[in-house]
Amino acid sequence: MYHSLGVHRLIYRSRMVHYIKTGLIDHALQVFDEMTQSNCRVFSIDYNRFIGVLVKHSRYDLAEHYYYEMAPQGFSLTPFTYSRFISGLCNIKNFTLIEKLLRDMERLGCVPDIWAFNIYLNLLCQENRIQLALQVFDRMVEKGREPDVVSYTIVIDGLCKAGKFDNAVEVWNSMISKGFRPDTIACTALVVGLCGGGKVDLAYDLVIGEMKGGVKFNNLMYNSLISGFCRARRIDKAQAIKWFMKRNGCQPDLVTHNVLLNYCCNEFMLEEAEKLMKQMDKSGMELDAYSYNGLLKGLCKDNRPEKAYLLMRNVMEPKGLCNVVSFNTIITAFCKAGQTRRAYKLFEEMIQKEILPDVVTFTILIEALLREGSSDIAKKLLDQMTGMDLLPDRIFYTTIIDHLCKSGKIAMACDVFNDMLEKGITADVVLYNALISGLCRASRVTEAMHLYEEMQTRGCCPDEVTFKVIIRGLIRDKRLSVACGVWDEMMEKGFTLDRVLSQTLINAVHSKDVA
Repeated sequence: MYHSLGVHRLIYRSRMVHYIKTGLIDHALQVFDEMTQSNCRVFSIDYNRFIGVLVKHSRYDLAEHYYYEMAPQGFSLTPFTYSRFISGLCNIKNFTLIEKLLRDMERLGCVPDIWAFNIYLNLLCQENRIQLALQVFDRMVEKGREPDVVSYTIVIDGLCKAGKFDNAVEVWNSMISKGFRPDTIACTALVVGLCGGGKVDLAYDLVIGEMKGGVKFNNLMYNSLISGFCRARRIDKAQAIKWFMKRNGCQPDLVTHNVLLNYCCNEFMLEEAEKLMKQMDKSGMELDAYSYNGLLKGLCKDNRPEKAYLLMRNVMEPKGLCNVVSFNTIITAFCKAGQTRRAYKLFEEMIQKEILPDVVTFTILIEALLREGSSDIAKKLLDQMTGMDLLPDRIFYTTIIDHLCKSGKIAMACDVFNDMLEKGITADVVLYNALISGLCRASRVTEAMHLYEEMQTRGCCPDEVTFKVIIRGLIRDKRLSVACGVWDEMMEKGFTLDRVLSQTLINAVHSKDVA
């Protein structure tokens, strides 16, 4: 009899193998269910193999079903199957089941393999669950799963993206102290992360030794360092990195030159910028829209919008490099120069050339038109924007609300603010300040105080401007004790009141006491 059952089990297994090989997973499911419900003895290996197949074919819900079915029978997965199951569940971000599997593995005294460990770590960092990633990292080490360079790289990258640069450096130093040699990918994660966070000197100091130790630097690393030093306005250091880059056989690319070009334009070194563009062109490097838009921005910052326009029309347009950023840059410059009509004509020109305006374009023009009192044209533009299915963003609402407040139309500003919140757009401190300031100027200080309290309830922290506007409004409204309370809150949050306003408040309190 036992021999007969063994033969039946082999038949079931061979049928399942046939269906799996031909991709008929549902047929294999039926056979597996038949086998488990028959008199045949089913072993842990059967569940392991079948769950492994289901995971491979992304049938995670069924894999979970059979996992829970096998447990009461005293069966468990092997560390290999657990690892593949966890790796698969990362694809669908099933954190609950992953944590359940990890707890079960812990009970069995086993840990996932390094492959599954790294895939899970990477998912946690991608989902911005950096604290849980660190806990998992520490827990795995405690259980005997030593991380590799990939593990450290994932955590360093995640910490940098979360702005936790000190922690990233700690993990880097821990990796070095344990004898791991960082590779190009690890160095890139650290350099890009730290440079993006404004810590270019630290990035340079930490990886320069690795460069001497044989790690091959790539363009992304060099460009991140050059960009970091340019943002820190240390062009000499950026140029030195570029020279070092060439000496080490890594040719500066378009990104390298665009970074330096952008620096020149920001620093009003426009002759240097034009010289650099000629060098790029001469060396056969094809300039892109970003290159030219950088020069447009520099010319506009230097109050030369007409020259910027000619550059766009005569050079960029024939090359097909004009885009919405190009037009927005020049439209902004004309508006700032008080040439709103010229800006509006440029807007019409971009429409004719089938370059679609975006929310930024409309925001710039509507603000300029409202400022000069052309509310009819502004309304027409707003209707046009709506007709193009462009949804207003926070900057757009801030522009409108600020204008309405300064024009004394507080009720309308409040309506627009509420409309914005209803559309799911959250206000930032700049927007709150605009509305609070308008309410205080209109002697509606009680409403301003309600808004001040509401912004904090919604998780938006007041800044120095908020406190000053509120205190000034309360002094004007002769609510001095409340003003003193807000001053206390201001100091608790690390802000200080300027000498003139603090003296005004002190004098007002003193005058009241004397009276």
